[in-house]
Amino acid sequence: MIDLIWLGLLVVGLAVAAATGRVDQVTEAVMSSSQVAVETVIGFLGITSLWLGVMKIAEEAGLVAALARWLEPLLRRLFPSIPAGDPALGAVVMSISANILGVGPAATPLGLKAMQELQRINPHKHAASDAMVTFLAMTTSGITLIPATVIAVRAAAGSAHPAEIVGPTLVASTVATCVALLADRLLRPLAPVPPPPPGREEPAGPPQEPPGAAGHGPEAAVIPSGTGAAPAGHRSPGTAAPGARERGPVSEPPRRRGARPARPGANPPGRQAG
Repeated sequence: MIDLIWLGLLVVGLAVAAATGRVDQVTEAVMSSSQVAVETVIGFLGITSLWLGVMKIAEEAGLVAALARWLEPLLRRLFPSIPAGDPALGAVVMSISANILGVGPAATPLGLKAMQELQRINPHKHAASDAMVTFLAMTTSGITLIPATVIAVRAAAGSAHPAEIVGPTLVASTVATCVALLADRLLRPLAPVPPPPPGREEPAGPPQEPPGAAGHGPEAAVIPSGTGAAPAGHRSPGTAAPGARERGPVSEPPRRRGARPARPGANPPGRQAG
């Protein structure tokens, strides 16, 4: 959908520029914007690298784990579906910490990792869980203590006081987070997550027949003994004897051997079988 929006903006802009005879201004704006984009990226590359390094050091030093233990009572209320001690809680804390520090480039991969962990423990894979929705609301509105990216952009743009945005950003992000969490709690009953379908883990498909079911029940014990005596080419009575001992008393096939060259119609089919 976003691709279609951007495509529509570009097409409409080019059409308006062509209709009003301002194609040269569009070309000039494209070139200047590309130059400004590169300069801006280089300008806050240093501070972004600094905060990424700080986050990595904090992760290796166990600061993130300590922060997770400190925030666990609060996060337990916000994410009651996450099991205690699950790695998903640590991933959520890391992403929230990156948002608090205002490191947008670091918060993006951490947020993706947290979503993967939440999907791992999601009992309903084709729908977002309550924890995933709450986490998305928090990261979208996230409380920002140090807006490092905004400060870097302001510094690259030549601001005299690039850090004066800290106070207003903290107030605005805190209010936005509270409103997002409140909306999450109030609107959640309107779209509840359906429970996992029964038997999804063990599909209730057509049951496989047991080995003895191919003969259709009791008939399997009678047909082999009878068919062992009826064929004309059966010469050895010993092959039918084990079956006769296992399945109870049956007729004696060896004594009926003389009836093999019987005249047509002399022996009914019932007497041959039995």
